[in-house]
Amino acid sequence: MAKCEICGKGVNFGLQVSHSNRKSNRSWSANIKNVRANVDGTVKSMNICTKCLRSNKIERA
Repeated sequence: MAKCEICGKGVNFGLQVSHSNRKSNRSWSANIKNVRANVDGTVKSMNICTKCLRSNKIERA
């Protein structure tokens, strides 16, 4: 899975617990978008999480 190139956020793992308290493995994926961004004056395609996009940590092209 992809990781955010700004903050490093990626997939988290844990347990899915049913009503009868049975446990099985599951994963939570971060909301990663492939966006075009201005990096040092050049346009580059990057994987960025939506939290970084909303907080304006990167300038979109």
